[in-house]
Amino acid sequence: MFIYVFEIFIKGLFMSLAEKLIKEFEENVKLRKRLAELLVSEPDVRLALINAVIADVATKKDLNELRNELRGEISKVREELRGEISRVREELRGEIGELRGEMNGLRGEISELRREINELRREVHSNFRWTVGLIVTVWGATVIPILLKLIGAI
Repeated sequence: MFIYVFEIFIKGLFMSLAEKLIKEFEENVKLRKRLAELLVSEPDVRLALINAVIADVATKKDLNELRNELRGEISKVREELRGEISRVREELRGEIGELRGEMNGLRGEISELRREINELRREVHSNFRWTVGLIVTVWGATVIPILLKLIGAI
């Protein structure tokens, strides 16, 4: 039991000491610089730091590989776009051809309608003439004799 209590005491003491040390480093810039100098002056620590940093640093070779990959991807996208544009152009040509055919068909139908309208005009005009002629004839055959009787000419 004594060992357990002593262990907890030591951990508490160590934690407080560690917290005090961290707080001191946060507050004292000069102390932080001195610690950095000490760490860098040790060859093993310096090597460990360099290896840790190098893992995250991109080299010229990495950049060239990335550049080549990007160029390849851009070329693929360009080719896909060219193919897609060509396909769309062909579709549009087909659609335009269909529209032109339909327009020509409509022109023919419009011409046929104009011909029929002109024919109907001629028929209406002819029927109008016949109607006026019949009205004048009937009027002349019935009203003129009545007028002549009223005047006393007949």
